[in-house]
Amino acid sequence: MSYIPHTEAERQEMLAAIGIQSMEAMFDAVPAALRFPTLDLPEPQSQLEVTEIMTALAESNESAADFALFRGAGAYHHFIPPIVNHLIQRGEFLTAYTPYQPEMTQGTLQATYEYQSMMCALTGMDAANASHYDGATSLAEAVTMTRALARGRRNKVILSPNIHPQYRAVVRTYHQGGSVRIDGDDGAVERNDHQGLLALLDEDTAMLAVAYPNFFGEIEPIAAYAEAAHSVGALFVVVANPTALALLKSPGELGADIVVGDGQPLGVPLSFGGPYLGYFATKQKYVRRIAGRIIGETEDADGRLAYVMTLRPREQDIRREKATSNICTNQGLMSLAACVYLAALGKHGLRQVATLCYQKAHYAARKLQELPSYQVNQSSPFFHEFVLICPRPVREINEALIEHGIIGGYDLGKDFPEMADHMLVCCTEMNRKEEIDEFVERLAEVGA
Repeated sequence: MSYIPHTEAERQEMLAAIGIQSMEAMFDAVPAALRFPTLDLPEPQSQLEVTEIMTALAESNESAADFALFRGAGAYHHFIPPIVNHLIQRGEFLTAYTPYQPEMTQGTLQATYEYQSMMCALTGMDAANASHYDGATSLAEAVTMTRALARGRRNKVILSPNIHPQYRAVVRTYHQGGSVRIDGDDGAVERNDHQGLLALLDEDTAMLAVAYPNFFGEIEPIAAYAEAAHSVGALFVVVANPTALALLKSPGELGADIVVGDGQPLGVPLSFGGPYLGYFATKQKYVRRIAGRIIGETEDADGRLAYVMTLRPREQDIRREKATSNICTNQGLMSLAACVYLAALGKHGLRQVATLCYQKAHYAARKLQELPSYQVNQSSPFFHEFVLICPRPVREINEALIEHGIIGGYDLGKDFPEMADHMLVCCTEMNRKEEIDEFVERLAEVGA
């Protein structure tokens, strides 16, 4: 059957309206040899046959569940309660777009409001949006926002070299060619030179951004950074792993003005790299500068609890001259997943997840430190990732590990040439003790 809804008479009527005789005449501007090339397509197949083909292709994909996974570096393998997928796949959520009509979308608005509330509780901030594309985008938007708050009086932003290298690259892509000067991550200071990073602060600094924990899993002196940034009138931005915040002091308690990061650990699967969820939270006094959606709680004309999108004049679709960003579409389905995940675990459950991550990573580090050919970097406290110095190139070690069903740590030499033969190892609650022991055993064999 034809899936074209128009009849031949209707097509002729439309062609006559634009003054041509045939559909082919619409393509006169295209060279004849390219207009209607012969396509070498296979014979059509039934839906059953196509389903079998697609199923076979899908089964060729390998899942994280098929391996003992010891790689993080910004994307983390956590347990996702079945209720998360059950709820986000309901039709009213799965197909929902921006809730422009609050009277029709109270469920979506309430879910977003609850997500924002939980992110505020986790980060220690007053307000959060929903949401950005990923953690890197959130950091880039933080730069945009701090520049808008500075109103051109401050033109420098400082990025710690310990922030995820891909996040820093996105910030530079966002702001290349503009008036923003980005300092700190371009070799100006060494990775562990905290005082050198603080020495870059001056009266022209709009913001200082650090990671918590940092890309290498280490926990840095956040409160000292906040105090130093505020002493020169700069805003302090923290890029935080949300799982770690269930165990560590919140960035808000430590003096952060803006907290950003990736919400992927909160109920969003690895999914071969996305889609993920960029969260953004800040203090009340900066709320009108946030890009993205903010949902508020109010009452309707009958006094009933109601939810609406609020503070929208800052958006580019209302008053472009007041917009700080062109961000409009949010990762609504992913923020819903994070909302369901956080609600299902609760604060005690999330803390248990974080504690298991911490304990298993430290168990792995102790066992690896016992290997004569390896060395664990223990210069700073860490959460669930740590740096392992290896006797051979990390690429060779990972190739050997994969043969035993183990995905090894991240090769830091890819982004940091001075860290060749350094592996970033990650453990989450998904790594059983038996897996960790086998990981250590296989590393011992490879390093012998």
